[in-house]
Amino acid sequence: MAKHPKGKSNYKKLVVSLGVTALMMAAGFLFVEGVTLEVVLFKIGKPLLRLMGFISIGLVVGQIIESTGWTRYLALAAGPLFRFAGMGERCSAAFVTAFVSGVSSNAMLYGFYQDGSISRKQLYVANLINQFPAYFLHLPTTFFIVVPLVGRAGLVYFGLTFVALLLRTALVVFYGHVSLGGEKEGRSEVIRGKSPMAKGFDAVIQGVKKRFFKRVAGVATWVIPIYVAVFFVHRLGFFDFMNESLAHLAVSRIMPVESLSVIVLGFTAEFSSGFAAAGALLEAGVLTIKQTALALVIGNIVAFPIRAIRHQLPRYAGIFSPVMGTQILLLGQFLRIGSLMVTAVLFYLLAA
Repeated sequence: MAKHPKGKSNYKKLVVSLGVTALMMAAGFLFVEGVTLEVVLFKIGKPLLRLMGFISIGLVVGQIIESTGWTRYLALAAGPLFRFAGMGERCSAAFVTAFVSGVSSNAMLYGFYQDGSISRKQLYVANLINQFPAYFLHLPTTFFIVVPLVGRAGLVYFGLTFVALLLRTALVVFYGHVSLGGEKEGRSEVIRGKSPMAKGFDAVIQGVKKRFFKRVAGVATWVIPIYVAVFFVHRLGFFDFMNESLAHLAVSRIMPVESLSVIVLGFTAEFSSGFAAAGALLEAGVLTIKQTALALVIGNIVAFPIRAIRHQLPRYAGIFSPVMGTQILLLGQFLRIGSLMVTAVLFYLLAA
């Protein structure tokens, strides 16, 4: 019996996916308030095009780096760390790429996984370690918003989030060292068996063309419908309901309502508004610097998981596949929240 090429299967799935998306869009126009053609074009179409563009760039970059042998050169920057973690040169190259684009880095990792160059466990661990460059990728924007609004409390807040980042990165690296030590040597030998620039330019371009469209079709099959579904779920008020419920829980159990409610609700509404509310309360003398920093961390813990599901689930499910992407996203969030909670508790107990 003849086997159907995987590429054709991807295209068939994409057609089905687009059909399902069209049905969701039609239902949205009919039953969801405020959904117009303009909303669809600018709130769904434009972000989707941007997201697919970044994913496509990541796939191309990953294939070119792999085909030309530049993996080992990129890997030099983080080589010692990733050798200790048993991750290999390809994961190290993706780590360096994550300082520029997290989407491109994840696309590279999944491409390496599909090619059999890295294992499933290496993929998971590498993605968790990539939270480190992701922190610095967004730091310039957030730093110059937060510090002018809350001053010294903002510096303490960034100190706490950075300590939490170091804590979870060290934990993941140590886990990789313990659990991936047996995979390190085999992967390294495979890489050394290929000489850099072994393929000519034309061969590299042909290789990219051969696999690129199949992979983009596979990614788009999941990214498009999940992104549209998450958009409509948000429009129906589910995320606002979850945010408000979590906010009230944190307010009633952890800190007084007068000191935290505005901050937590500000986090759920818009990024800078939470810091603006904290700055106002700090200036008015309602909160101390310690209380303000803790409140900001708590607001971060409460609001970020919902935002992650809303904004990151479509791209993770599209790049890694729905099951794997959801697992990686949830694992990363649990690790992130746990490290923030440990850091916040220690700061509360030890700080004057």
